[in-house]
Amino acid sequence: MQSKEETVAILKQFDIGEKFSYLPVLPKASVLIPLFVRAGRLHTLMTLRSTKLRTSAGEVCFPGGKRDPGDQDDVDTALREAEEEIGLKPDDVQVVCTLFPVINKSGLLVTPVVGFINESFHPVLNPAEVSAAFSVPLDFFISDKDHYTTHNAPGVMGPLHSFHFVDPVSRSQYHIWGLTAMLAVVVAVIALKKKPEFDAGFNTEDPLSFFQHLLHKRLSKL
Repeated sequence: MQSKEETVAILKQFDIGEKFSYLPVLPKASVLIPLFVRAGRLHTLMTLRSTKLRTSAGEVCFPGGKRDPGDQDDVDTALREAEEEIGLKPDDVQVVCTLFPVINKSGLLVTPVVGFINESFHPVLNPAEVSAAFSVPLDFFISDKDHYTTHNAPGVMGPLHSFHFVDPVSRSQYHIWGLTAMLAVVVAVIALKKKPEFDAGFNTEDPLSFFQHLLHKRLSKL
């Protein structure tokens, strides 16, 4: 497997920088996609939202949420939310890049922030927001074994990806789908430099141009 340093260098090539600074003002949110290496494999950390929440209750997601007035930028939002939800200190995250923003089902402009954390990190859950945290090998999201796709899903442009994951530690089963699944596939394709065993629904050689086109299509309908 490639080293962490090689992975960081690969991911940095996809950092959007100021490419989307021209976008109109929309309500913003950010998610943190935490990566770490365990037993020679890249993993990501995911959470299960509390069933008490008003939106997306009980769904799998990455740590994140809406931008607060005090947040300086998308990275600030992602790091603040991760600390609030799972006790991950901002200083314990090596931020690598921000990826292309997407508009979620609630009309929020969501920016993914990718960063590395220590393998030894143990989440401290905020029960008001998160009911579980678990790690998934990143190559799980390019395998067709536990994956299925729904086409022409209402309100969804492109295929709707779904994965069924069984945590080997807790034996809990998780359904990872929608925007969270798509982001996981994108990061896996970029970081591992491998094509998935299924139709990803985007150009794996040039994901930026596809998501830029998708973003403009969504904006035209708002």
